[in-house]
Amino acid sequence: MRYFFIIAYKGTNYHGWQKQPNALGVQQSVEEVFSTILNQPINILGSGRTDRGVHATAQVFHVDFNGDLAAEQILFKANKMLPHDVALKHVRSVKEEAHARFDAINRAYQYHITTEKNPFAIDQAYIFTQKLDVDKMNLAAEKLLNYQDFESFSRVKTDVYTFNCDILEAFWKQGQDSLVFHIKANRFLRGMVRAIVGTLLEVGQNRISVEEFENIIKAKDRKSAGRAVPPEGLFLTEVNYPQDIYI
Repeated sequence: MRYFFIIAYKGTNYHGWQKQPNALGVQQSVEEVFSTILNQPINILGSGRTDRGVHATAQVFHVDFNGDLAAEQILFKANKMLPHDVALKHVRSVKEEAHARFDAINRAYQYHITTEKNPFAIDQAYIFTQKLDVDKMNLAAEKLLNYQDFESFSRVKTDVYTFNCDILEAFWKQGQDSLVFHIKANRFLRGMVRAIVGTLLEVGQNRISVEEFENIIKAKDRKSAGRAVPPEGLFLTEVNYPQDIYI
């Protein structure tokens, strides 16, 4: 049987989601626990990578197993064994051919900024205390919906077949002492959200205009965009699938 698990993790102590030969990824921690519970080697596959220090409230992975233990029992047992900064949230059975990465129809991220020094936001938000024009940042963010090629916001050394993404929403929401960027798309390039946020902050500081931000998108050149903001403010918050993959 194949199952989709939803998992949350604080990425501070991990070198991203994906397992690596010389560093600890969240995937490795989960596989080790599942292998212990099921007494056999278990491999899982996530909906996509998250980078070192990036968090997730709703990452999805698929896994295959058969046996006497129900999926809900495995979820319960695994949560007892997983590190304190990793938590399985939910499990659903899916069709045999369902794929956590390739069947995802869209994903959503949030980037969290705290606008004043906050000891409780350490490792989970970017402290940025300079004054920002949020209305102007939202005008610039709207421009993202008019384009598909986001090479300007992609890491330079990346192995992708296309830089095209369909962005479904992109906006800032302001709180009393916080600022959150929401973005949803069918796919994301490596480093894309952090580069977009870094460039939008330049708009908010009146270093570049909304028109100049749009020209950066058109340039298709990473050197034309702003810096990437730190990873600790970034959260993967949603991965959506067609309903017909579920059993």
